[in-house]
Amino acid sequence: MGHLGGRLRSTPTVYDVAEHAGVSIATVSRVYRSPATVRVETRERVLAVARELGYVPSGSARGLASRTTGVLGLCFPDFHDTEAEGAPDADDAELMLYVDEVIRGMERAARRHGYALLIAASVAGGPGQSVSDMAGRVDGLAVLAQTVPEDELDVVARRLPVVMLANPPDRARDHVEVANFDGQLALTRHLIKDHGLRRLAFVGGPEDSPDGEARFRGYQAAHLAAGLPLPDRPDARSDLTQAGGRLAAQALLDRLSPRPQALVFANDQMAVGGLHALGERGLRAPDDIAVTGFDGIPLGRLVTPTLTTVRQPMGQLGEQAVALLLARLADHDRPPEARVLATTLTRRASCGCADR
Repeated sequence: MGHLGGRLRSTPTVYDVAEHAGVSIATVSRVYRSPATVRVETRERVLAVARELGYVPSGSARGLASRTTGVLGLCFPDFHDTEAEGAPDADDAELMLYVDEVIRGMERAARRHGYALLIAASVAGGPGQSVSDMAGRVDGLAVLAQTVPEDELDVVARRLPVVMLANPPDRARDHVEVANFDGQLALTRHLIKDHGLRRLAFVGGPEDSPDGEARFRGYQAAHLAAGLPLPDRPDARSDLTQAGGRLAAQALLDRLSPRPQALVFANDQMAVGGLHALGERGLRAPDDIAVTGFDGIPLGRLVTPTLTTVRQPMGQLGEQAVALLLARLADHDRPPEARVLATTLTRRASCGCADR
C-alpha cells in the first residue's frame, strides 16, 4: 500500500481510510471505538490502511490540526502489582510507584504552562488503539518505555510531537532518560568497595526493559573494575513488581550455594518483594544478605530495613518531557534532542549503612 500516501491531502480523514479500505465510514469508526464488533480481516485491513495514510482518529480534528487542544498526553504501561501491601486486591497507586512520580512531575509542568494533562495506561492487547485515541485529543504526547508498538508510534508522530521517556535513545525523536548505567555502577561499587562484598546476585527486569538492561551493564562494569568475575547475564529476571521480586529471591536462595552476600534488584518494587522473601526464610537484611533497589520511590523509606537505592529524578522526567514537547510545538523543525538526568546513590540500612 505504499502508493496510497502520495494521492492524499496532507491530513488524511476517515473518508480517505474508508475509500482505500473499501468499507463504510461507520465501519472505520467501529474499528476504533468498538473493534470487537468488526470482523478480524476487515479490522486488520482498515488499520493497515490507516497506518499507511498516517490517519489519527480524532473527535476534535480541527483542534489537532491547529495544535490548540491545550492538552498534553502521557501513555504508560499498566504496572499493576498484585502483591502491594501483601493483598491481592490492594490499590498499588497508594504506594506512589515510579509512574506516579512521573505523572506528578509532568502534571506540575503542564499546569505551569497552561496545559492540562491526559494520561492513559496501556492494557494487554490494546496499546496501539489507546495511543491512537489519545493522539486525537492532545497537542503533544509523552510515551513511557515500551508502551506503544513502533509502527503505531510512527503514525502518531506524523501528526503531533512525541517525546520518549526511559527508552533507548532515538535519533528520530526527542528523548529523556536517567543515567541508569552510572547509578548502578555507583551502587555496585559501594557494595564491593565499602562493604567488601564479593558474591552478588543481580535480579533484572524483562529483557525488553531498556532501563533494566542499562542497569545490568553498570553492574557488570563495577565487577570489571574490581577485578571480579564478569557476569554475562542477570542471575534471575522478573517482572517489575513486589510479587516478582519475592519469587525471584526465593528461587535464588534455593539455587545458589553458597548464598549471595547481596541481592541487587533492578528496581525498588522488586527489592521490597525480596525483603519479604528473606523474612519468610528467617533471614535478615543486611546481617545475612544485603538488599538494594533502584528508583527511589517513597516506599523504600517505609520498609524495614529502609532500602538502599539509586534515586532517579522521576518527577524531572515528567517535567523535561513537557519542556521538550513545548519546544517542539514552538519549532517543529528543530533537531531531535536527548536529555540524560543524573541519579543519586542513597545509602540506607538494607546494605549495612546507617540510615540517613
